[in-house]
Amino acid sequence: MCGIAGIFHCGTAKPVDPLRVERMCDVLAHRGPDGSGVWTAPGVGLGHRRLSIIDLAGSPQPMHAADGGAVIVFNGEIYNYRELRRELERDGAQFRTDGDTEVILAAWQRWGVDCLERLNGMFAFALYDCRTRSLFLARDRFGVKPLFMAHLSDGSLAFASELKGLLAHPLLRREADPLAIEDYLAWGYVPDHRSILKGVEKLPAGHFRLLRHDAPPAAPQRWWQLSFAERHRGKPRDLEAELLHHMREAVTSRMVADVPLGAFLSGGVDSSSVVALMAEASREPVRTCSIGFDVASADETSHAARVAELFGTSHEARRVSADQFGQIDTLAALFDEPFADASALPTWRVCQLAREKVTVALSGDGADEAMAGYRRQVFFAHEERVRALLPAPLRRHVLGPLGQLYPKADWAPRPLRAKATLLALAEDAEHAYARSLAVAGPERRAALYSRDFARRIGGYRAEQPFMETMRSAPARSGLDRAQYADLTFWLPGDILTKVDRTSMAVGLEAREPLLDHRLVSFAAALPERMRVQGGQGKYLLKQAMRRYLPDDILFRPKQGFVTPIADWLRGPLAGQARGIAASAALARTGWFDTIAVSRLAEQHISGRFDNSRILWQLLMLDRSLVRLGITG
Repeated sequence: MCGIAGIFHCGTAKPVDPLRVERMCDVLAHRGPDGSGVWTAPGVGLGHRRLSIIDLAGSPQPMHAADGGAVIVFNGEIYNYRELRRELERDGAQFRTDGDTEVILAAWQRWGVDCLERLNGMFAFALYDCRTRSLFLARDRFGVKPLFMAHLSDGSLAFASELKGLLAHPLLRREADPLAIEDYLAWGYVPDHRSILKGVEKLPAGHFRLLRHDAPPAAPQRWWQLSFAERHRGKPRDLEAELLHHMREAVTSRMVADVPLGAFLSGGVDSSSVVALMAEASREPVRTCSIGFDVASADETSHAARVAELFGTSHEARRVSADQFGQIDTLAALFDEPFADASALPTWRVCQLAREKVTVALSGDGADEAMAGYRRQVFFAHEERVRALLPAPLRRHVLGPLGQLYPKADWAPRPLRAKATLLALAEDAEHAYARSLAVAGPERRAALYSRDFARRIGGYRAEQPFMETMRSAPARSGLDRAQYADLTFWLPGDILTKVDRTSMAVGLEAREPLLDHRLVSFAAALPERMRVQGGQGKYLLKQAMRRYLPDDILFRPKQGFVTPIADWLRGPLAGQARGIAASAALARTGWFDTIAVSRLAEQHISGRFDNSRILWQLLMLDRSLVRLGITG
């Protein structure tokens, strides 16, 4: 696990200053505290910061192929590198190291671009082929590892693991993209199709770029796509056994490391399943850690402690309280771009806790997206059945007006909160699912914008790319399309970004076994009744894990890693909420109606409405603008 950066000249081969590449890498030192290196040649420079996980002393980077024909900088882990190495050795390849980096070099020289299909892992890498004088940039299937890129005024392409690596380049412009602000206000993060800065791109998950000195920059090309278009046939017992086989393979393959290894344990189904399978495969007690909160309704540490006791793990737990938000500027700095998933704070804290004992930690991320574990997915599956029964005009002209009249009752028991359901049924599936996922709907965002900013974004709405993702999904049902959008839009932009930045900030490698592409592809072909049944998501996963976990862990209501930010913004952080509208950084942009923002804060503090998520978004946006030096 590492940080990479570099510069490549398209259309020419101008010299690259190694000190410039070095500065880009220096700001990524947190990603790789164990070593560094820079290599340059006419028209290209590659830089690397190393966190040693496998072959601790023998795999420095940038790494040259044995014959000197290629050079690579690599961030990630290839879990099947030993099998690939044996296959390549049979074809005559020779290796000088025991790690996975040299295997990628040999795989490129043997199979070219097709080597990507053979890699099972998380990765972002830049490989320069000295013979063809071309640069090969690639990102893993789900976007676990990030890669930012920017075309600069001198004709070069700069790239780095984090935006801060590009910010270290003096030619990078710092002008905000107004469409990214619209995206951020909708989702709470800047999705992978956009960047907060104009001119900066993110290489999409499952894509590569092949660039040459003697040709214009080539666009990214897709090399892998998840499909929901097939369906498994078979008895539930057989599907259950196959799922468990894939899960065991995924977990055990990610337990390979030459450094101490452990796991995050929340006490939920996913992390508990990972810990159970780790304990099954390990001779030593598994090291586990968890984070709780000072608000009882959001605290899961008792469930985590129970699972830890069940499997005899070496467990540690700590709590997060509102007074720890004094480090909000540090939190904003981890992400560079504005990022408002409030669970980033406890995720960062649990990474800090884990790093005290281990260098690698396995997580349960990915199962909700892959196996329909989110409440919104279960609701959406039910709504789709209703949509199939009721004609569109009836839904639009009867349920829509009824939903508009129905009171918004955040305080009421969940069965009485019918407003959102009625409005969702009145819309088409893509609109409804986008609205269920958004932090703030289009009407609410529009009410916050100044007139000038509304003109700048024109007719663009953040939901449009999300809905297009759903419509173009290789899928057979509405639930398929919703899960596909979660896995390709939400997962890389929110969940994986959160885990990558918070873990790398403390020099910890996080691994996501439940995102093994073979496991996810298997889950995508499960019949819907094996994903959602009896009002429960992740049906087959829960059935498969009943041999390991008690029912009150498997079937208790999903709690999620939810920070009690609503309580905090009404209590110890109320002053922070009131100060948002008057913030100098936000005011200088001219993007927002300050009266509308003040009204949000007062409504929330009084308890009349829960505006915590959008207030937190504005607070994190303010801190990011200060860090990026953006004034509008």
